Amino acid sequence: MPSPPADAPSTPSERPRLSRRKMLQWGVATIVVVAGLIAGIFYWHHSRLYLSTDNAYVNANTVDMAAQVSGVVTALHVRNNQLVKSGDPLFEIDPRPFQAALDKAQAQLELARQGNVGQGAAVAQAEAQLAQRQAEWRIAQSNNRRNADLVARGFLSQQGGEQARTQEQTAQAAVRAAEAAVQQAKSALGTTGPDNAAVRAAQAAVDQAKLDLEHTHVVAPITGTIANLTLRPGDTVTPGVPLFVLIGTDEYWVDANFKETELKRVRQGQDVSVKVDMYPDHPFHGVVESVSGGAGTAFSLLPPQNATGNWVKVTQRVPVRIRVTDPDPAHPLRIGTTATVEVRAPE
Repeated sequence: MPSPPADAPSTPSERPRLSRRKMLQWGVATIVVVAGLIAGIFYWHHSRLYLSTDNAYVNANTVDMAAQVSGVVTALHVRNNQLVKSGDPLFEIDPRPFQAALDKAQAQLELARQGNVGQGAAVAQAEAQLAQRQAEWRIAQSNNRRNADLVARGFLSQQGGEQARTQEQTAQAAVRAAEAAVQQAKSALGTTGPDNAAVRAAQAAVDQAKLDLEHTHVVAPITGTIANLTLRPGDTVTPGVPLFVLIGTDEYWVDANFKETELKRVRQGQDVSVKVDMYPDHPFHGVVESVSGGAGTAFSLLPPQNATGNWVKVTQRVPVRIRVTDPDPAHPLRIGTTATVEVRAPE
């Protein structure tokens, strides 16, 4: 039986089949276009309500722990990555040299107090000497007046009168010397009691020795986690040299670096959604605390010099500090880890 020619028209049964196929294709295309349109509208609306960036890093307060006195570490009470509370002991420095310094300072204080008492007695002695010399001067004055009257009446020789005048002058000079001795003794004494300069200096030395002795027992200034600990018993520590880091756990924040073109929509107090990459299924909440006064590059060690010739304009990023309002001990945050933040911003 001969086959129909290739250009023969389709049979009636094939036309509905092709029509249904085209309708299905057009339906799928329509759904894709509508879905894309809806997604575009949603993205446009979301971008008007929220600002987001994944250029964000978790941060917290850190304390560089260092000794305040020099000495040999005799005991270490913590280990690396350990959680400690404020006031917990961290390590000990050999206290024996500082106890000896305290004993010496206390002895010097006692000597200063005794010296102050002795100088007070010297003042009293000098004042007694002055009173004696003043009495002798008054006697010499009386004798001189009486002898002068006798010389005038001829009952005493001129030589006797001159001798009486000489004795008065000698007694007067002795009074002046005694007055100078009193002033010298008072000057050496200074203020009496605990207000005396020597006593106060000795007391300050005792206080410093006590403080140095207290510094041999090092405690945690804040609640936090020990990090980067390499200290061991037997190490010699020097004042001011960092030994390890204490990361505070009472406050966390995220430094989010937004583009400079987005800052006009960032305000202090705005609510923020924080998604830490370490816990993708546990969102955190935060609030905008502050916006930096300059771009991150402005505070770098070698800031860019845009006036050198081959300059390319690059959108800068400005750090925004976002305080985490609901830190969760079950999901501890780690400084330096990355996060994604989303700020509810006004349109």
